[in-house]
Amino acid sequence: MTPQDLSTQGGQARGVKPLTNQSTSRGAVSALMGDSTLAIIAGEGVLPRMLSEALTRAGRAHIACYPHGLEVEVVGAEEFFFERSIAFIKSLQQRGIEQIVMVGKFVRPRSLNLLRFEGSTLMAAPRILASLRSGDDASLRALAQIIEEHGLRVVGIEDVAPNLLPEPGLYASSVPSDLDRADVERAAYIVEAISQVDVGQGAVVAKGLCLATEALPGTDAMLEWVAATRMDRPNSCRSGVLYKAPKLNQDRRMDLPGIGPTTVAKAAAAGLAGIAWEARSALLLDAEQTMGDAERLGLFLWSREPNQG
Repeated sequence: MTPQDLSTQGGQARGVKPLTNQSTSRGAVSALMGDSTLAIIAGEGVLPRMLSEALTRAGRAHIACYPHGLEVEVVGAEEFFFERSIAFIKSLQQRGIEQIVMVGKFVRPRSLNLLRFEGSTLMAAPRILASLRSGDDASLRALAQIIEEHGLRVVGIEDVAPNLLPEPGLYASSVPSDLDRADVERAAYIVEAISQVDVGQGAVVAKGLCLATEALPGTDAMLEWVAATRMDRPNSCRSGVLYKAPKLNQDRRMDLPGIGPTTVAKAAAAGLAGIAWEARSALLLDAEQTMGDAERLGLFLWSREPNQG
């Protein structure tokens, strides 16, 4: 995709193209990964399907699998059990898999079936159980660590399909005003601050005031709260921005922030002027619909270079 430069004249961004047509100067699939067969460990949501389709278009051999209990959108994905993680990893190696990419929303199982454990995974059971008690992210990191300990390489989506991470520029025709830019700069500072205590990846700022920060309930819940309280604020006309960026020192192989049609709809319902994110560090999900919805609702979409005011 060739995004519109922010310096567009006359308040109109012309020539915005769908993400699927993005220039492949960074490669539809990174040459760094070579031709080795890749496995997608899929979570919920559209991202695993998007990645699988991108790899298929690029002719990259891959399979998809998912942890028991999740509902995934990738056709033909194979199910595996946490209780048999190491046997699962060994089966991937036997099939020629060398690299793993973990994408989508992962929710840890509420409990494990001790009768389902096989011998090698049983030895790792204390680690697995401890990670499950620590939360979804911890259980995902534990699985990644176990995978790498057994000879496979865990890679990120930016390694295998970097064109799914938008380059800097505007992805709808609305252009942020000077006030919007100031709000984005303020929100970026806040997101960086809260990320130092591992709280969240997003914030909403309007006219210099922080209206909300993302926490465990997620972006949708944050935007719903802003929408519910917007009439309690003075001058409640459309203003303000949502900004998203990865946490500081975050493992970028997992849980990069995403913006999709639901984000756009909820930002519009919250009365915001637009959405911005750190360039090359967030995913534009269902890109054509997301950009079309933003266009229809009059929101700007800005992929912003860090420290760009």
